[in-house]
Amino acid sequence: MRLSRRDALAVLAGVGVSVGGGAALGELATHGPPVADDGDDDDRDGDVGRSDGRQRVDEDALGVLVAAAEVLYPSAVEGHERFVETYVRGRIRSDPDHRAGVAAAAAELDAIARDWHGEAFASLAPETRDRLLRDLGVDVADPDPGGAISARLRFFVVNDLLYALYTSPTGGELIGTENPVGYPGGIGSYRRGPEALDDG
Repeated sequence: MRLSRRDALAVLAGVGVSVGGGAALGELATHGPPVADDGDDDDRDGDVGRSDGRQRVDEDALGVLVAAAEVLYPSAVEGHERFVETYVRGRIRSDPDHRAGVAAAAAELDAIARDWHGEAFASLAPETRDRLLRDLGVDVADPDPGGAISARLRFFVVNDLLYALYTSPTGGELIGTENPVGYPGGIGSYRRGPEALDDG
């Protein structure tokens, strides 16, 4: 089962991120969404830079998220890198708080990986990444954007990546929720029409 950029764009549309027409879809998938030019190209906060007027997640933070997705997503899923990159870039488009939270959580996870294992999070073997997240208690933490590191990782990394996967058309097939947003019963019932639902 292969995730695609189209899957990521479908998720973004579902959360209210405007992705526009065909040409805009290609631009978002390749570069991320455009942002207003506020005259500040310096972006000294270290988590997100700007290039050619486009917002982008810092490559280190994006690398952490892609590496996390590799251990969070089922082994049957392929193509997670492009999917995560497209989703994350779109997700932070108009949400500076989320943007800052993702960058900070990713940076902290990477720092812990370097401290505990002597390597960047993305450089660790998948089983080591999984164990690190569990050792931090992320698997049992309540998501909280203002909480301890385990709670913030659960909110900004784990829950966000899992939400993206399972609300995408391809990821939804894994759990039988591939139906169009707002239309019950799955794609099969969508194609049959509402009268088929009344027939049971």
